[in-house]
Amino acid sequence: QVHLVESGGGLVQAGGSLRLSCAASGSIFSINAMGWFRQAPGKQRELVARITSGGSTNYADSVKGRFTISRDNAKNTVYLQMNSLKPEDTAVYLCNAQIVPMNKLGGYDYWAQGTQVTVSS
Repeated sequence: QVHLVESGGGLVQAGGSLRLSCAASGSIFSINAMGWFRQAPGKQRELVARITSGGSTNYADSVKGRFTISRDNAKNTVYLQMNSLKPEDTAVYLCNAQIVPMNKLGGYDYWAQGTQVTVSS
């Protein structure tokens, strides 16, 4: 069994900061890319940021310069530091990881439960 558990969401005023964490646990052989998606009411889920196992990153244009994704491979954890938050960043943020479980061939997509981020104006 593999699990992803998020923490760090909440309510913040515009211009503020939040840090999200997502830890993978269980029977893990390796973790490839990890990333953060978000989904606002009535909108499609969108990629916010992604980081490969080697540390290469990519970001949605809307968050470039404000958000930073990082990971600690020893802890199987990915982080999203969100600065200069705007009301339009309000959404449920979901952690995603491409994980190769023990005793399995190939990687699978795993999702965390989602954490609400609300930015007030």
